[in-house]
Amino acid sequence: MTVTTDTAPAPAPPRITRQLLRYTLIGASGVTLDLVVFLLLHNLTGMNEQFANALSTTLAIASNFALNARFTFERRDRLVVRFLRFYAVGLTGIALTNLLFLAFTDGLGIDANLVKAGSLPLVLALQFVLNKKWSFA
Repeated sequence: MTVTTDTAPAPAPPRITRQLLRYTLIGASGVTLDLVVFLLLHNLTGMNEQFANALSTTLAIASNFALNARFTFERRDRLVVRFLRFYAVGLTGIALTNLLFLAFTDGLGIDANLVKAGSLPLVLALQFVLNKKWSFA
């Protein structure tokens, strides 16, 4: 007696799972870019952490928009409107990080580099939800 087990190929993950995975991978590249540029501007040039954060985050936002429009949300229409929305969502990240700088760096004396690194997962999660619901809806 032979027993055969026919197994169907595993179903593809749901679309939102694929989007979140791609968003996270692209976000990781943006986080890396953001953090490296921040560290260079703040530590090597002595730029104020608020300004360094605004510049490094803006560069990462532009990079992430291009990659997410192409690979994550696969939307190539209304790119100017979508970029403006994406940038507005990015500004929420800048604002949240700057509030954390005020509270933890200025208020409690915690190193700005640690605050910046610690803020990234929170900002990433907030921005995924906002971008999915508004920028690329």
